[in-house]
Amino acid sequence: MSPTVHEIRNAIRAATGRFERDVEASFTKEELEAICGVLDVEIDRAGRPSTTRMRRLIRAQVGLAESPAAADDATFRKADLRAIAEAVGASFEP
Repeated sequence: MSPTVHEIRNAIRAATGRFERDVEASFTKEELEAICGVLDVEIDRAGRPSTTRMRRLIRAQVGLAESPAAADDATFRKADLRAIAEAVGASFEP
């Protein structure tokens, strides 16, 4: 059976040193920052980077977009999560 979006998100959380969640929830800012850290994505540390900017940077880093400017800033879909999981070395297979 194919893993759920929730299972993939939790695998990414675990691979980036964050806690898995019992309830289905999008990534928090802190979780997006952790993903950026694992992917060596440079984010503005002077201020609090926006979630939309971090999503764009992550999509560009894992090859889902040609550049951050061309990337979608919406929440991650299942295909996006699979690419991110692969990039951070997350295992979500049962």
